[in-house]
Amino acid sequence: MKVRSAQLALPFDPPPRFEPADLIEAPSNAAARAWLERTAEWPAGRLALWGPAGCGKTHLLHVWAARQGANLLRGPQLDAELMPAPPEAALAIDDADAAPELALLRLLNLAGEAGQPVLLAARPPPARWEVRLPDLASRLRAITAVAIGAAEEELLRLLLRRLLMERQIAVTEPIQAFLLIHLPRTPAAIRLAAARLDRAALAAGRAVTRGLAEAVLADLPARDLHDNSTATAFANSPRDRIIV
Repeated sequence: MKVRSAQLALPFDPPPRFEPADLIEAPSNAAARAWLERTAEWPAGRLALWGPAGCGKTHLLHVWAARQGANLLRGPQLDAELMPAPPEAALAIDDADAAPELALLRLLNLAGEAGQPVLLAARPPPARWEVRLPDLASRLRAITAVAIGAAEEELLRLLLRRLLMERQIAVTEPIQAFLLIHLPRTPAAIRLAAARLDRAALAAGRAVTRGLAEAVLADLPARDLHDNSTATAFANSPRDRIIV
């Protein structure tokens, strides 16, 4: 008698795609896209994109960096000791709110001396980052911050379809509609659901059914699904240079 063994679901995620053609354009990111087309108009040559996880900040950062020939950096990896001279190209800094304060301050000063534009990306707007250095705080407050708004229904629908295609998961339109109805209205929730659905389908060794989709939804951790608090909390601040 043959024993059928369950297929092992390997924790593999496809690498993110940041090509311009992969960007889903929508009203929620229209203001950000417009500002990225007008780099020469940025006050003091600096701009910040902000919004919840999965809203497209990093994608827009990569698109702008490729167009400008900018150096792509990650905030947590900045080191003040490795910045002896002004940069020779534009700068794009992801997770900028997690950068060491002295390193970020020096980098902003060096870029200003060199006349190089700097694009920052983070969840909260720069004026609301928790910083201790007064000089850095004043510079952050002066940066024009452009919010990426709440995702529209059409954007979420297209995002779910694209993520399922990238993972090569066959999911019928009715099941996709079911997922969209029951998931929180955030890109972060859509991305997490697609990853969990991929693993569940592989482990089950069968096509995605309504029952499998329901099981995945029931197993999703609530704390990872809701991530719009930052955007709604700061969107209408009268004190900061924030564009929504």
